[in-house]
Amino acid sequence: MPDNLSRNLPHSLYRAAQVRELDRIAIEEQGIPGATLMARAGQAAFAFLQQRWPGARSLGVLCGVGNNGGDGFIVARLAHEAGYAVRVWQVGDAGRIQGDALMAREQMQVAGLAVEDFAAADFSAVDVLVDGLLGTGLSGEVGGSWRQAIEAMNHVRTAETKVLALDIPSGLHADTGCILGNAVQADACITFIGLKLGLFTGQGPAVCGALHFDDLAIPTAVYAQLKPAAHRLSWDQFMPPPRNPVAHKGDFGHVLVVGGDQGMSGAVRLAGEAALRTGAGLVSIATHAEHAAMISATRPELMSHSVERASALTLLLKRASVLAVGPGLGQSEWSRRVFSALLESPLPMVVDADALNLLAVEPAYRDNWILTPHPGEAARLLGQTVEQVQVDRLAATTALQQKYGGVIVLKGAGTVVVDTAGEMGICSEGNSGMASGGMGDVLTGVIASLLAQGCPLSEAARQGVCLHAHAADVAAQDGQRGLLASDLFPVMRWLLG
Repeated sequence: MPDNLSRNLPHSLYRAAQVRELDRIAIEEQGIPGATLMARAGQAAFAFLQQRWPGARSLGVLCGVGNNGGDGFIVARLAHEAGYAVRVWQVGDAGRIQGDALMAREQMQVAGLAVEDFAAADFSAVDVLVDGLLGTGLSGEVGGSWRQAIEAMNHVRTAETKVLALDIPSGLHADTGCILGNAVQADACITFIGLKLGLFTGQGPAVCGALHFDDLAIPTAVYAQLKPAAHRLSWDQFMPPPRNPVAHKGDFGHVLVVGGDQGMSGAVRLAGEAALRTGAGLVSIATHAEHAAMISATRPELMSHSVERASALTLLLKRASVLAVGPGLGQSEWSRRVFSALLESPLPMVVDADALNLLAVEPAYRDNWILTPHPGEAARLLGQTVEQVQVDRLAATTALQQKYGGVIVLKGAGTVVVDTAGEMGICSEGNSGMASGGMGDVLTGVIASLLAQGCPLSEAARQGVCLHAHAADVAAQDGQRGLLASDLFPVMRWLLG
């Protein structure tokens, strides 16, 4: 798990409306007063702040007019009572504050803290700024004094001044991870009751910093009444089965990797070696004539075959159990003929890279494939722009599954996996070191290898994504810059045991 994630994170992910429903059930059906939940949130946030920055002695708290602001008022009061130097700024019309948030504000004032109106205040003199501006109900673009406050917080965020977001960084859409105009760049975020989808995909991972969770002691019976919108995917969920001591290579499947048009041998070689390194019994490569001998010479365990005509695939397909198509495939006439021939095969397949671009031109639907597009490829498959895909990655992945069938893996920060039943998962691992050539080719090989070894379609996709991402996190301990796709091979072997 990346260092920016708390070890206590559950795997259930919710939409903002669902978290509000959990809150309602806890109050109305379990009899927990809303003020009690708010008090618990403030206490949990202050405790986390103390643990995260034990040397901090001064706080600036920016409060909005809703319950997020109420949490902020409680943090401010607790810090004041603990001897911190505290300043509190009100953003928005204080006359709109009501209910539990108003009571929290009044309790803070009774404790001796004044509330200052925000007017581009100087925050640089405090150790920690607490973002209690906007909660999960935000849906439109941030403007006015709210945006000014966000910009001011981001401006003074330095090595000396840290930012703690309450529940969600203000300006981030809780469901999509889209930034609504501007968002607080937090060093840490403590979120309550249920993990929000937007913290794990889109821009969420970039702005929430170290993520911590507190369920506010809500009974498990409350959660049992609501099905999560998605599940957080991480490598610790998977336990590779031990191998049979008397197994032979035929027990672990035969992957046929197809790709490598002229001048693009590296991608198909990476995918093939990834399949071998993660346990496939046999891996064959079907590639352009100019690459076959070179691939066999540099990695003799890969059985590399020259394919000048699509008909040359017939015998290879008879021997294979799983197809991986797309790495370095190109979009030439040769590429189109090869891909068209593969679509006639009933074998399960992993489809990536240029095979996806060819599929976008002539869409097809089948239940036994896994498509692994990045946002650009997803945009072409859907006839959209990259911006449309990225503004709601979850909706885009669902739309891809409905249009093309099978299992969809939308790559990127917070990779999204949607299976044939419409179940959604979001990977919480991975890092920006993976933004380098060949990483997607390796993922294609990994997923194909797991399929060949007997994993069901959806399991191969989820497990492959997490193995790939977790291995990258381990490898990146030596630095994210310069991380190569092939650096993952020894780590994945170690993880699989």
